[in-house]
Amino acid sequence: MYAIIADGGHQYKVEEGQELDLDYRDVAKGSQLTFDRVLAVSAEGGLKLGAPTISGASVQVEVVGVQMGEKVSIQKFRRRKNFRRRTGHRQMYTRVKVSKILS
Repeated sequence: MYAIIADGGHQYKVEEGQELDLDYRDVAKGSQLTFDRVLAVSAEGGLKLGAPTISGASVQVEVVGVQMGEKVSIQKFRRRKNFRRRTGHRQMYTRVKVSKILS
């Protein structure tokens, strides 16, 4: 059984017990979140598609913690101008574990 949810401009295919990284949000570790924007649900009875969402369907997740993404290094260089800049960035993510898919 899987579901496709929309959150923050992204679409995720999720299954029960799966962990995934979402955009950072300030929530406590161990708290529960519910996603109501369910686009599709696949169960024993077949695939249900929403137009655009399925009414009454939701996905419940538990917050595992905050994760840091890969370091992205940015280098700027202008030739013959003695200009060099080097910076970096690490994006923060909220890691969640899918507990229930309700259809």
